[in-house]
Amino acid sequence: MNGGHLVAIFALLIPITAIVMSHMTKWRRFRAQGLPEQAAQELELRAQKLEDRVAQLETILDAESPGWRRRA
Repeated sequence: MNGGHLVAIFALLIPITAIVMSHMTKWRRFRAQGLPEQAAQELELRAQKLEDRVAQLETILDAESPGWRRRA
């Protein structure tokens, strides 16, 4: 895998990570403000799904480009 592929991979990982962090931050803020339990659970579920997607992408990267973490 060449450098162009790594740029594309990181171009995907950075926004996904930002989205996950954003959802987690919103969930914590709403939770602190007394957000209804159902809404808090929905945000928690969304954050978990996004974390799972990031984990899946990392698994794919591990298979397609061993050592990508060291080059990051």
